[in-house]
Amino acid sequence: MHLAGLKRLGAHITESHGYIYCECSKLIGTEIHLDYPSVGATENIMLASVAAKGTTIIYNAAKEPEITDLQDFLNKMGSKITGAGTSTIRIDGVSNFNDVEHKIIADRIVAGTFMSAAAITGGDLVIDDIDNQHVRPIIAKLAESGCIIKEYENKLHISNPSKRLKAIEVIKTLPYPGFPTDMQAQMMSVTTLAKGTSVFIETVFESRYKQAEELIKMGANIRIDGRTAVIKGVKKLTGARVVARDLRGGAALVLAGLAAEGTTIIDNIKTHVDRGYDRLEIKLKKIGADIQRVSV
Repeated sequence: MHLAGLKRLGAHITESHGYIYCECSKLIGTEIHLDYPSVGATENIMLASVAAKGTTIIYNAAKEPEITDLQDFLNKMGSKITGAGTSTIRIDGVSNFNDVEHKIIADRIVAGTFMSAAAITGGDLVIDDIDNQHVRPIIAKLAESGCIIKEYENKLHISNPSKRLKAIEVIKTLPYPGFPTDMQAQMMSVTTLAKGTSVFIETVFESRYKQAEELIKMGANIRIDGRTAVIKGVKKLTGARVVARDLRGGAALVLAGLAAEGTTIIDNIKTHVDRGYDRLEIKLKKIGADIQRVSV
């Protein structure tokens, strides 16, 4: 979809021997209909269209908060974009841009990861500088599991007084405002210790249960069937040496390690987890985690 959108704008693209070659003399605005509301494709088309000649309209655009934030940033620079947060975005190309200062929105997935950390450890945590609407699906599922969540302006308070959570009937990943696929792995870790059976349905990406095999090494009871995962909660996880196989799966293993008995060692942190979290171990340590980065 990324390349197809750029081709529609007039870019000449060829793929050969693992490389992508792009060239064009100018981009021309056009109508682009995305087969799926991809965040990355929507953002790339927006970025390419702001200086294109004429008007570009993106249909079936992604609605994630990051799209709206990108629109706000580009418009501050002089772009003419409307519709972000809806399924149709209009971009009128311009030729001049301004220097600006812009504060990006809080990372809702990082926030959700810390919310999950409080849930899985029986913790009590206040998260500041967050738009609660952006994490609404996460709030709903953690509340279903038994967490107490209080919302305030630009912050929330989450606690797990029961210590052992209840199973979550179904978590089905969907484009925003549905439950984010980037929180599926972390919530899987949470449900490994919940009382009862939880079901996950991954509709956004294939092969997104890479953390399951590693969680099983720690004692989790997980069964995978295609895009569906069934987790039967156990009373405890045990520390083990595990491998982060992707970004969010690595974060999920960190969460499991926080709640497990004994010591957990997670390999490939720098390769995967550091791509999406800034000094995760330092921030967790500040809120009470016994965690450190080691060279092995």
